[in-house]
Amino acid sequence: MSLDVIRKKVLFHNSIDVWIATCTEKNIDWSNTENYKKFISYLLKNNLNLKAFSLCAHEAGATEQEKTKFADALSELKDPNAATYTIKLNDSTLDVIRKFSLDS
Repeated sequence: MSLDVIRKKVLFHNSIDVWIATCTEKNIDWSNTENYKKFISYLLKNNLNLKAFSLCAHEAGATEQEKTKFADALSELKDPNAATYTIKLNDSTLDVIRKFSLDS
C-alpha cells in the first residue's frame, strides 16, 4: 500500500505502517530492522514531529504474521531508532519521507 493510500485513511499513522508503505514505493525489504532504524534516524534528523508510543502489533491491525514478528523484533531492541512513533502525514512530511534512501 502506498503512502498516498494510507494518508487518505487517517491523518496520523504509526511508523511501522509508514515504513512498510515507503518500502513498497521504493521496492525495499521492510522486514529488516536495521533499515527501519535508519529510516527513523533519518526522520528524526529531519526534525519531523514524531511522538513515541508503545505499539501492540494487534492494536495496529497487524494480523499478518510477518508484520507482528517485525514489531516484536523492534520491541526487543533498546534503541530509540527502533521505537514506534506516530507520524502526521501531511505534504511536507511526505516530501521528507520520499527523499529517504538507505544511503541517507
